[in-house]
Amino acid sequence: MSSILFLQAGREKSLKRKHPWIFSKGIKKIKGKPGLGDTVEIQDSNGNYLATAAYSPHSQIRARIWTFDKNETIDQAFFEKRIRRALFAREDAIKQGGLTGFRLIAAESDSIPGVTIDKFDNYLVGQFLSAGAERHKGDIVQALRNVFPDCNIYERSDVEVRKKEGLEPITGVLWGVEPPEVVVIEENGLKIEVNIKSGHKTGFYLDQRDSRAALERFVKDKTVLNCFCYTGTFGLYALRGGCESVTNVDVSQPALDTAKRNVELNELDLNKANFEKQDVFKLLRQYRDEGKKFDTIVMDPPKFADNKAQLTGACRGYKDINMIAMQILKPGGTLLTFSCSGLMEQNLFQKVVADAALDANRDVLFMERLNQAADHPIAGFYPEGFYLKGLICKVF
Repeated sequence: MSSILFLQAGREKSLKRKHPWIFSKGIKKIKGKPGLGDTVEIQDSNGNYLATAAYSPHSQIRARIWTFDKNETIDQAFFEKRIRRALFAREDAIKQGGLTGFRLIAAESDSIPGVTIDKFDNYLVGQFLSAGAERHKGDIVQALRNVFPDCNIYERSDVEVRKKEGLEPITGVLWGVEPPEVVVIEENGLKIEVNIKSGHKTGFYLDQRDSRAALERFVKDKTVLNCFCYTGTFGLYALRGGCESVTNVDVSQPALDTAKRNVELNELDLNKANFEKQDVFKLLRQYRDEGKKFDTIVMDPPKFADNKAQLTGACRGYKDINMIAMQILKPGGTLLTFSCSGLMEQNLFQKVVADAALDANRDVLFMERLNQAADHPIAGFYPEGFYLKGLICKVF
């Protein structure tokens, strides 16, 4: 490691709180000529060691911290140690939920910046989204093989954010064999189909597991509307919870086909399940105009804001769909509503939902807050790791 990044005076404060990012504006000068993903030493303006990081010349986040220990080497053993710690941290959740699908590595929160690893049965699916992650992909794959010798490893780095790092999107086998068309995982006693190669993200939304379980408490003999349902897993919990009916809505026919198979896979009552290939915004308005009402509604939309410039528009979007949802809820009905936009702070999201209630001429009571499942931890030094906000509301 020959290159050194010297910080501007005063810019070391965040590193002393162990925050793992260094922005381009915080760098005073660079000694050496580090390349894409190279390991560099970070020093303060007086030349004191602060951290060891991965260099990313194309990104506004110019360096991501690997370690604050000068004696640590960034190699296979380093990554294996981090992976084993992450697995240990999740063991309670894995056992309690009987999980064969879970998030193993949550990037910065597990001190492996730019790396997400999900486990689906005997497949590990990785996203390598930073220059440093790409540079050390071989070390990370070998470390995963050491910890999980019986698992295949597949890459789903097919996301636009890689371009900000000077990297092209890529997918493919990293170790073992190609995943089959469908891998079945289990959570909380339910079986769920996952398409690793073409499903959203790494194949499935593991982060909503606790929220799905929460829904089961509000569905007995109720009519349920499951919006943006993807492969219908909220619907599975509704059916197991004894709902009168559940209507699963999504724009993707393949997702709805999987949702139907998931009902059959768990031997739940298919006669109680409806599948609507519709735009949620349009269908909600149609239901409102028809006077159709539901007892319980799940509102789990995709991310509305990727950057701060989009946040105002995102607020309008969340307000709109929650307003209409409340208008088609029966008095005393239950709304489970979510935002997965990391930039949407929890209190702001609650305010948006409260404003939606005012516009809907309804009263809303916030009964519970929900967030991402335990295998998506939030490190104390990385508050940005908290992204999934949920509210259980009673609407009158």
